[in-house]
Amino acid sequence: MKNLSRFLSAFIVAFTLLSAAGCASTHKHEGTGEYVDDSVITTKVKAMLFDEPNLRSGQINVETFKGIVQLSGFVGTQADINKAVEIARGVKGVQSVKNDMRLK
Repeated sequence: MKNLSRFLSAFIVAFTLLSAAGCASTHKHEGTGEYVDDSVITTKVKAMLFDEPNLRSGQINVETFKGIVQLSGFVGTQADINKAVEIARGVKGVQSVKNDMRLK
């Protein structure tokens, strides 16, 4: 009975470690927690862009990976690009902003 108890304990510990390792991130893939954090950042940036009356936010795409926000799409003026980048940088959790927006 003592051997069974040790085996079960070892199995549970091994299973827990393997599960945790499966959720870990690498330099190209996000862990589960990071994915959720990035989704929240993306949503906040999109909401703030939408609330800006002078921006046509429907034409700005927002993607986030490990806290780095990428803005892409087409806008009418350089001022719109600058404003969108400024808004994205102001969101909590944003590490940096990559600007891939283009002028029409």
